Amino acid sequence: MNEKSISTPYTGLAKVKLFWALSRTPHGLLDMATPAFAALLWLGTFPSLYVTVLGLITTFAGYTSVYALNDVIDYRVDKEKLQRGGFQDSDNYLDGVMVRHPMAQGFLSFREGLMWSVAWGILAVIGAYLLNPACVVIFMSAAVLETIYCRMWRVSHLRTIVSGAVKTSGAIAAVFAVDPKPSPLFLFILFLCLFFWEIGGQNIPADWTDIEEDQQLNAQTIPVRFGLEWVNLIILGSIILALALNVILFLVSPVRFEFTYILASVGVGFYLLLLPALRLYKTRTRRDAMALFNKASYYPAALFVVVTIKSVI
Repeated sequence: MNEKSISTPYTGLAKVKLFWALSRTPHGLLDMATPAFAALLWLGTFPSLYVTVLGLITTFAGYTSVYALNDVIDYRVDKEKLQRGGFQDSDNYLDGVMVRHPMAQGFLSFREGLMWSVAWGILAVIGAYLLNPACVVIFMSAAVLETIYCRMWRVSHLRTIVSGAVKTSGAIAAVFAVDPKPSPLFLFILFLCLFFWEIGGQNIPADWTDIEEDQQLNAQTIPVRFGLEWVNLIILGSIILALALNVILFLVSPVRFEFTYILASVGVGFYLLLLPALRLYKTRTRRDAMALFNKASYYPAALFVVVTIKSVI
């Protein structure tokens, strides 16, 4: 990208789009299905209109804030990647539907990105408090973990575990938002299911696509640490665990799900997770790693559709 395009001023709607790009809004909107799925799976019915509307606002604010926080913390690292020619091959990448890392590319200032993340974070905290003060603790913990995750980029490949914990936080908070005393067993299975979905379907495939760049920058990721052969096994194993835990999750839910719904959830996982993972294991290509990431991003939304159908029939 040339200097002229980097320094081009943006105003109005174009400027707003850059802020949405900073928060990876297309991906964030898909992620919002995760807490919705968790709450509905626990309740078996939609909560009150007040809780539903407040929950949607809070969830949107939370994801918008944390995704932007990632770029705020990684500002210098992203600039370094850009200087080495990064962010060019993202046409088929869900997180690249809009401008990738607009702060690093000079379209937004660091101050603008920070204020954007903080403002949405404040709104998320207010909404979380109104839903259940426990949700505030979960959200703040997720923000801290996201910071730790970013800071571990050159420190340890175990940052992937932190990422798994961050991705489960929205769903855990959603359950507490609709019930102050949910089942610990349900929360535990929910955590593990989403944890392995994030590890196998999101985090490691995303790092897989950046492996050459990460090697040049001395990053510590699972693909860099173990190599692609072991990485594909880890991905496949994590996804198989996620699918098995998904079945258990439906079984421990207070809602009685007939075999048809459990079979539907398995079918969704087979199509969006297992098939792309098997293809990646066979081909070991960056394109198929990206395809797995993209398809896996729709998994919670597809599960939400399944439990929604159950709740309205």
